[in-house]
Amino acid sequence: MPAAFSAACRRCPRLAAHLEGVRQAQPGYHAAPVPSFGERRARLLVVGLAPGMHGANRTGRPFTGDHAGILLYATLHEFGFASRPTSEHAGDGLRLHDCRITNAVRCLPPANRPQAAEIRNCNDYLAMELAPPVPQVVIALGRVAHEAVLRACAEPLRAHPFAHAAGHRLGAFLLLDSYHCSRYNTQTRRLTPAMFREVFALARRELDG
Repeated sequence: MPAAFSAACRRCPRLAAHLEGVRQAQPGYHAAPVPSFGERRARLLVVGLAPGMHGANRTGRPFTGDHAGILLYATLHEFGFASRPTSEHAGDGLRLHDCRITNAVRCLPPANRPQAAEIRNCNDYLAMELAPPVPQVVIALGRVAHEAVLRACAEPLRAHPFAHAAGHRLGAFLLLDSYHCSRYNTQTRRLTPAMFREVFALARRELDG
């Protein structure tokens, strides 16, 4: 049985030590494992990489208060998955509709780069997100999230190569890939708003039948 998420998780010594240092430097930050956001029975699950230093690591809510969340929440709102287009802090009143957001790694990694062992250590928590009731659509933001979803489902990585806007049927759900909505990707135009909307349009079409 997959493990239930625990805010007291200390599976990864490097990440636990890093968060302890952040708590000392930024006592007002969440600086702990970040829980998923949204109803457990939501039909759409969005999987990111890990909390950002001044985003979810500060606010305690995925993609809230950082650059990556600007495009994500605006797009979720456009397609009817969020009650408002911006997410500033955990108490701002934003609600998700039929959508849940999580990360492949729940703790802030140094330099935003989790190690392979840390991604594996956190994979049980992602597997729980994919346990019944299973979402109908999963959007993976970036290759790391894509591969974490495959591992959580015990699917071979080579059979499902990552590509932007690619779709993969994995049993009860459709996995859709997107480049991550990071500052680097959006500012270099590797990911444009139109490209991001394309992925969410596919998700909406799948959910609406």
